[in-house]
Amino acid sequence: MRRAIFTAAILTGVLAAAGRAHSPAPSTVQRPLNIGFVLYTKGDAPGTLKARWRYTTEYSGTGVATGGPAEGFAGHYHVRYFDEHGKFSDEYDLVIERNGDFYSGSWLTKGKVSARGVGMKVQEGVAIGWRRIND
Repeated sequence: MRRAIFTAAILTGVLAAAGRAHSPAPSTVQRPLNIGFVLYTKGDAPGTLKARWRYTTEYSGTGVATGGPAEGFAGHYHVRYFDEHGKFSDEYDLVIERNGDFYSGSWLTKGKVSARGVGMKVQEGVAIGWRRIND
């Protein structure tokens, strides 16, 4: 558990530092960071994942991904997310790909990529830092 928290802290710090590198000057009004983090763990049924997520400093919750492979994490899923009060938040088609020791994630809405991220396997599952794709 400590290793997962340490890894999550490092990923969050790296993503936050990247966001600061491109932030406007302090005198201008800053919009919330476009950075999120999710930890996927194996669900109770084969081909499912449980999610624990955070977006910016304002939103967090849980989720359930279904339709994936029985083994491993890489694959295609349909994921539904809920806020911290259990209220439905969003749903996406999720593609997790393995790239050596690392993973990438793509969240799609109606076939169009809405968010992308990178991550790694941790003791509990796969941790991915991500950001929304803005047009």
